[in-house]
Amino acid sequence: MATSGELVELSRQECLALLAAAPVGRVIFTDRAMPAAQPVNYILDGEEIVFRTANGSKLAAATRHTVVGFQVDEIDPRTRTGWSVLGVGEANEVVHPDRLAELADLSDPWVDDHDAHTISVSLQIISGRRLQRAAPRQADARAPSASEPGRTNPVE
Repeated sequence: MATSGELVELSRQECLALLAAAPVGRVIFTDRAMPAAQPVNYILDGEEIVFRTANGSKLAAATRHTVVGFQVDEIDPRTRTGWSVLGVGEANEVVHPDRLAELADLSDPWVDDHDAHTISVSLQIISGRRLQRAAPRQADARAPSASEPGRTNPVE
């Protein structure tokens, strides 16, 4: 029989800590009026997601001056535990040379030729939940009395 779990809301600080530790997340955006999601490696700089993408990519075109979602998670199907964090914010291309130089030292694209555009997402909304094992239910510690229905008095 499967053990049930419970969802626990995460604080903003817990969400940021999980975002900082995860190496890959998903950018959620609109592509021709349809929802789309693409995985990216990224860094968290303060409360800003930063990733790079290629010239001419759908992701580069779709993430300029638009509101996007950014999602990371880690789920263990065996233990039925894990967490999920969703951030929402406006995406913008980083173009200032000083900021680009600063970010160049922080991030390293995993895919060749995916460094033409540096995109930042300033997170205005962050939410998250942790799926954890439910605490064991406390059995009723009170012993039934002899006068309760279904209970017989012992023979003396």
